[in-house]
Amino acid sequence: MSAHFAADTATLTGRSLRHILRSPDTIITTAVTPVAIMLLFVFVFGGAIDTGAASYIDYMLPGILLITIASGIAYTAYRLFMDLQGGIFERFQSMPIARSSALWAHVLTSLVANLVSLAVVIGVGFAVGFRTGAGPLAWLAAIGILILFTLAITWLAVIAGLSAKTVDGASAFSYPLIFLPFLSSAFVPTASMPGPVAWFAENQPVTPIVNTLRALFAGQPVGSEIWVALAWCVGILIAAYLIAMAVYRRRLR
Repeated sequence: MSAHFAADTATLTGRSLRHILRSPDTIITTAVTPVAIMLLFVFVFGGAIDTGAASYIDYMLPGILLITIASGIAYTAYRLFMDLQGGIFERFQSMPIARSSALWAHVLTSLVANLVSLAVVIGVGFAVGFRTGAGPLAWLAAIGILILFTLAITWLAVIAGLSAKTVDGASAFSYPLIFLPFLSSAFVPTASMPGPVAWFAENQPVTPIVNTLRALFAGQPVGSEIWVALAWCVGILIAAYLIAMAVYRRRLR
């Protein structure tokens, strides 16, 4: 059964990736918004924000990476919704394939597309002054956290794609996720925020993830925040996966 599932998932993932290769503007569009925000903050607002000894691009790049992922998963919800509307899932039901492989194909396609977008954004970051003291292990840890975060919110996108009534509703759910880093430590230290806003910023998932990535890129000790970041990512991933599968089973009845 596991080999059957893996083969089906690989086949359907290849199908989804071919769709993206035929429409590379998806990845380009995903990267454009975060790059524009990065350039705006670095060259317009960055000089007015005190981040201590760190350059502003080094400080805010982790938040830009999370915005990149949040932008990318909107397309996952959109593609899943369009497949549902096109009747492809009904066709899959009449074929001898593992049912959950269709969802996993969308998730893995999202992961690949987002990794490409992240590479583009990091490349632009280096071009405008981002510098890192991270060694190979720190880079692997940072990439692992970004992958885990991508999987977690991609399963949220699956829920949106399965539940949406319109194509606009399928992708609009990502807007709060794109906005969330602005209410975290991604762009300004939380100590500079008003009390209630600072409390929210310090107790939402983006802040520990951003702080962990920032420490890894700087080659500094990550402390206990890495465990908080991992707990958020794993918790969201498990909850979103279980809800998505429940919604999917209900849609197939």
